[in-house]
Amino acid sequence: MRVLLRLLAPLLGIAMAALGALVALEVIATWAQPGRGRGLIVPWPDWRATVDTVTWDQPPVAAVAIGVAAGGLLLVLVGLLARRPEIPLDGPVPEITVTTSPRVLARLVGRRVRAADDVAGATVTASRRHVAVKAQAWDAPGPDLRDAVRARVEELLDELPLHRRPRVTVTVHEWRGPR
Repeated sequence: MRVLLRLLAPLLGIAMAALGALVALEVIATWAQPGRGRGLIVPWPDWRATVDTVTWDQPPVAAVAIGVAAGGLLLVLVGLLARRPEIPLDGPVPEITVTTSPRVLARLVGRRVRAADDVAGATVTASRRHVAVKAQAWDAPGPDLRDAVRARVEELLDELPLHRRPRVTVTVHEWRGPR
């Protein structure tokens, strides 16, 4: 949802800026030439004549109102659902709320995994519910390396005051870099 919000915000901002520039241009053109009956870009008199013939109980008015209301509701829902991902931690007292970001948890886990001698590198992604570790071994990885990496991650998660413990998945591959 945050990606959608990051795409919608500039688009709506550009649309509002263009609308504001258009209105300013039309007002300045009307002030400069007060006797001109038409707008500079937008045919305001034609639009007004069309709107004067439409009543509130006609189908196009209801459809436009429903469309605008649905679009507004959609924007409100996108804004509400695009909250910042946080991982809750147990605070020192119940009155204090402590959170951390998934990036910080991933960095902590990555440092712990990379500190081992048998691991060449690691990529870690973390969220509130899941920690995924992709470790690279110097030589052909055995099943004991995966268990050792999982044990290191589990040990770190035991040390952290996490409110809810995430699931851990570990995959190990052989390192394919220069020797």
